[in-house]
Amino acid sequence: METRLVYGMYPDVINNLGDEEDILQELTDSYLFKDILAYAGIRKPELLDKLVRALAYQIGNELIYNELSSLIGIDKNTVSNYIDVLEQACVIFKLPSFSKSLRSEIKTNQKIYFVDLGVRNAIINDFKPIEDRPDKGAIWENFLIMERLKELAYKGEKVRSHFWRTRTQQEVDYVEEKGTDIKGYEFKWNPNANVKIPKSFLETYDTTIKVFNKENFRGFLK
Repeated sequence: METRLVYGMYPDVINNLGDEEDILQELTDSYLFKDILAYAGIRKPELLDKLVRALAYQIGNELIYNELSSLIGIDKNTVSNYIDVLEQACVIFKLPSFSKSLRSEIKTNQKIYFVDLGVRNAIINDFKPIEDRPDKGAIWENFLIMERLKELAYKGEKVRSHFWRTRTQQEVDYVEEKGTDIKGYEFKWNPNANVKIPKSFLETYDTTIKVFNKENFRGFLK
């Protein structure tokens, strides 16, 4: 599992142990900066490069288009269009916020994740072991949510996936909505990590929140 968190799930990567980094670099160079550029008709590859790198450093964070626009030097509508292209090309995916009842809930924001963590790590050229990484919490969250979405799609389950956050910074990493049934999940790499469970979410939606870490995660990915 630790290897997959660093090198991702592409078949060529899995089947060529020892050559993972070279394969991923070649993949990102050809796929991101040739195929996608040609597909979208993007004439300034350096801007896409800056955007993809910025997104790679922000996995698990909410998309703030104005900040990305200022960082990259293009207007926020172009940022939005580029992000849509990356999502259509299955490089990234967006997770919408969940809100129904509380006035303090954030209603329209989105979080960003990468479909394949090997591609993400190649973009920032960081293949350090998971235990040595300051971003392991974000990587772990990305991994579990992506694998869960794959599982739901494979099973054909009609589930809406979200994250939950309030303006007072209470949050739940991942929320599933199936009909009237709402379930919350928190993800921590460290089994001994302190987890703050927001009571307002539990009481408002009459539910529970399960916590998954590197020791019990298979209960989430059945």
